[in-house]
Amino acid sequence: MTSVVALHSASVQYGAHVALQAVTFGIVPGERLALVGSNGSGKSTLLRLLHGLLPPTTGQRQVDPAARLAMLFQRPWMLRTSALGNIALGLWIGGMPWGAARVRALQGLEQVGLADMASRSARSLSGGQQQRLAFARAWVREPDLLLLDEPTANLDPHAKREVESLMASFAQREAARTPTTMVFASHNLGQVKRLATRVIYLEQGRLAADLPVAEFFNMQVLRMHSAAAQAFVKGETV
Repeated sequence: MTSVVALHSASVQYGAHVALQAVTFGIVPGERLALVGSNGSGKSTLLRLLHGLLPPTTGQRQVDPAARLAMLFQRPWMLRTSALGNIALGLWIGGMPWGAARVRALQGLEQVGLADMASRSARSLSGGQQQRLAFARAWVREPDLLLLDEPTANLDPHAKREVESLMASFAQREAARTPTTMVFASHNLGQVKRLATRVIYLEQGRLAADLPVAEFFNMQVLRMHSAAAQAFVKGETV
């Protein structure tokens, strides 16, 4: 199966600091891939490389030219306008007539349970509501690949459950065709178990383990791939 995005010996270097080292893997349609690893292991850099926000210093990034990509950040940036405007403006700038953009934006807000807050200032919303609004901005564009950087890291338990529910429904939507492919960075291993089909463990910018989710949480299997990953899953490293 053709990859949505693939990296071939891709490295990213900032001055003397090597953030990613010769990473090679592909993402096939419909996968839900979790990126895990200690702080500073390269998860955010890898997400930005996959999206195309960062070019590889060496190596290659290949992307399906027909694929639409969207990315959600840990702290979504909100325009100084309403929740509806935060969605509609992006569509309008992309060429959609303003009336159609407003209709589509409202549909996005309905998908994430924020239709009653359409006229509210986006910056006045809670952290969980802003993250749901960011999901709506992505939903209206119907991406083939959604990348998420610690989407629940700063949320309370209730908001985390809401965002996880959106992640699950986003990945499974439109079952008649290929589900949306998802790549997300997370420190929450329970979340990884619930949502991922595949797990990549990064250690100091290197891809140390790449396994189906069931095998990643099998200590006997994981030990054969990476002692560091095993220690991470056991909670011995953070």
